[in-house]
Amino acid sequence: METEWPDNDKFHEECGVVAVYGHKEAANLAYLGLYALQHRGQESAGITSADHGQMYREVGMGLVADIFSTKRIKRLPGSMALAHNRYSTAGESKIMNAQPCLINYAKGSLALAHNGNLVNANTIREALVEEGAIFQSTNDSEVIVHLIAHSHCETFVERVVEALLAVNGAYSLALMTDTEIVAARDPFGFRPLCLGKLDGAYIVASESCVMDLVEAEFIREIEPGEVLLINKDGLKSFFPFRKMEVKRCIFEHIYFARPDSFLFGEHVYSVRKRMGVALARQAPVDADIVVPVPDSGNISGLGYSEESGIPYEMGLIRNHYVGRTFIEPKSQIRHFGVKVKLNAVKEIIAGKRVIIIDDSIVRGTTSRKIVKMLREAGAKEVHVRISSPPTLFPCFYGIDTPDREQLIASKHTLEETRRYVTADTLEYLDIDNMMSIMNGEKSTYCAACFDGNYAVPVDGKGPQPIQLNLFGSETKEV
Repeated sequence: METEWPDNDKFHEECGVVAVYGHKEAANLAYLGLYALQHRGQESAGITSADHGQMYREVGMGLVADIFSTKRIKRLPGSMALAHNRYSTAGESKIMNAQPCLINYAKGSLALAHNGNLVNANTIREALVEEGAIFQSTNDSEVIVHLIAHSHCETFVERVVEALLAVNGAYSLALMTDTEIVAARDPFGFRPLCLGKLDGAYIVASESCVMDLVEAEFIREIEPGEVLLINKDGLKSFFPFRKMEVKRCIFEHIYFARPDSFLFGEHVYSVRKRMGVALARQAPVDADIVVPVPDSGNISGLGYSEESGIPYEMGLIRNHYVGRTFIEPKSQIRHFGVKVKLNAVKEIIAGKRVIIIDDSIVRGTTSRKIVKMLREAGAKEVHVRISSPPTLFPCFYGIDTPDREQLIASKHTLEETRRYVTADTLEYLDIDNMMSIMNGEKSTYCAACFDGNYAVPVDGKGPQPIQLNLFGSETKEV
């Protein structure tokens, strides 16, 4: 029996965005950028390019390496390109939902690549359909494209701003016509987006690791509420939205971003290691070895080990080559799903008191299987330490989380959860301890999945940014 990979006990990455302006190998650079951002989405990938007034699009389901060949890249000419990796937080897993979106409308062609989630997308979609709009996909990003097409503003950047004024939620996105690129980040700054430069060309990407791969200069992070216009006249920066209290997604540092990226003013590696240090101080335990759950617990596990003085061992080995599906054996194998991905090193585990470090517990099913796997490998004791607080609430801003009823910490006490995962002890990193190690005030991070404090109400009726003078005092040359 062929079965989808049972990876539903982890939060899923959102999406990755790359845009290139002014480079003769734009599509190839965008393709490499998608490689760097593969961790942000493994469902589909796509690239759109622009060349002499024409736009070209190549998309497919699966991993970047499986979709793009030299032949397909050659079908993407031009010095401009827009690329996207997708994991769906809104819309079905079908090729029609692969991005970049590409449409032709009265004012030309338009492509969009979006990372985030729009909480009022359904309301806007229904209104547009009543006005005669025809949607080609079920993802929330397409509403932005339709809003731009409906706009009567004179310039492309003004049409983009007008469209973004109508949406509510999280977005870091890039849009491309046949002559220019616009990049934007929502006023709350939920999702990351950064700017780089290579041989005179501009690159926009979800994470700085893209710049490292293509050897581009990392210029800076795009600011919350900022809109960038890139065209033949260079780069201009606008701040057309009312300034909001910044709410950067704390889970980018906990799990989503690559450890070698720089975002929200911090090096991800350093933040994760500090989380492990804070966890060791808060929840020490007398044990023989610290074992991370790879790869999400690797760096915080190192911090825990160094702070506690307990040796760090890779007692769990991960198979990095598991595809989207696998064929199950007819005979029963205990913990089969986890064993496909992880295996315990008995030589390291046997007879030891083990501390396992992971970034989060969602449903608890995977943690339970890992603890049992370690006991079967001969562990004398198994102590679970989680480098984030208990996940109590779902996310509506671009992370695929289960309903609250399926989050084990929202319906069960710490002791009940410990008994379920069959650990000797269980501790989470306290939210105040976690926030104390971050760069900036606690209020500048969104931790709604832990505390339920949603910056944008999910009914879309929350604070709406208002438009200021787009080309007035809030405009600056970069």
